[in-house]
Amino acid sequence: MKKTGLAVLAAGALTSAPAFAQSSVTLYGVVDTGIEYFTNANPTGGSIARMPVIGGGDLPSRWGVKGSEDLGGGLKAIFALESGFSASNGTLQQGGRLFGRQAYVGLTGPWGQLSFGRQYSMTVWGMFDSNVIGAGGFGGLGSLDSYLLAARFDNDVVYLGTFKGLTVGASYSFGRDTTTAGNCPGQTGNDFLACRAVTAMLKYELNSWNVAATYDEQRGGAGAAPITVVPGLPGIAFTKSADTDRRYQLAAHASIGPVLLGAGWLHRRVQGDMQNATTDLEYLAASLPYNAWTFDAQVSRIDDNAYDANGTLGTVRVNYNFSKRTAVYGVFSYMKNDGKGGVYSVSAASVVPAAPRPGANQTGVEFGVRHLF
Repeated sequence: MKKTGLAVLAAGALTSAPAFAQSSVTLYGVVDTGIEYFTNANPTGGSIARMPVIGGGDLPSRWGVKGSEDLGGGLKAIFALESGFSASNGTLQQGGRLFGRQAYVGLTGPWGQLSFGRQYSMTVWGMFDSNVIGAGGFGGLGSLDSYLLAARFDNDVVYLGTFKGLTVGASYSFGRDTTTAGNCPGQTGNDFLACRAVTAMLKYELNSWNVAATYDEQRGGAGAAPITVVPGLPGIAFTKSADTDRRYQLAAHASIGPVLLGAGWLHRRVQGDMQNATTDLEYLAASLPYNAWTFDAQVSRIDDNAYDANGTLGTVRVNYNFSKRTAVYGVFSYMKNDGKGGVYSVSAASVVPAAPRPGANQTGVEFGVRHLF
């Protein structure tokens, strides 16, 4: 009798419980690492062989969880938590954050997507298609401008919406970097602009091509870390909210048959406490898939007026895909440095750059393996 009563109560509770909306949660990730070799790896001209610290020549290693819930009427709740790590030693990246790559929650609907948390800047979305080599730790644009390896902010509000081929994006960070290394968490109560970051994007896509324009502005703050202009050299003091680091970008992508072409230009102006700097970065890239193979090539050039540091980087990458998830690859990069401050390295996107002596050129080779899950 007692068991029958409990069964009736349980059945009643189930039938009276609210119906939950349809939802999904996905676990995903990338493990990518290899062995890299460089000439002119230090000021004395020696060479070095090692495993990469940040990631391989394809994609930075990461794992994450993302999900959504259908709220009805075209409205969905979304979230993402993504952690970056080094496959060579198992340590966390992005300043030791647990979810340093992404951590946000938001809503999406016919009007677009609005999200809150640690997120990518519009600079990343603007060059997503055109930057063929991408954000790998070897031979990419991060070797010339380290911000392009990790263009994301803490405390960020982001909007993205696409309407008949036109994508509009904007972000506003209340404090762009809360780590001890960056030390720019936001306003102190009497300085509203301290450590702010604002980015915006317009992107138009039609059939097999697109073009994007972005604006990116970061502000300084009390105790903030210096802003890096040339990876491997001391940065520009950036401790005032009136200090600005601005980037203006144009990027384009086109597919001609199986060939993907990309090109971009990024102009940067830094106004620091006591020093200013201007750089111009251009790149041209191509990618060709052929059966299980993918061939990528990219040439990029940076000119720096303040440090007498110019660099030209050429990278060729070959992937062989065993499956949709697993591939092996080889990367060859050559850096030509010009000027007394030219210490750009093909590995400058790594935590420990293998920087050459000023004006010396560098050759790098990497072989690695990548697995997606």
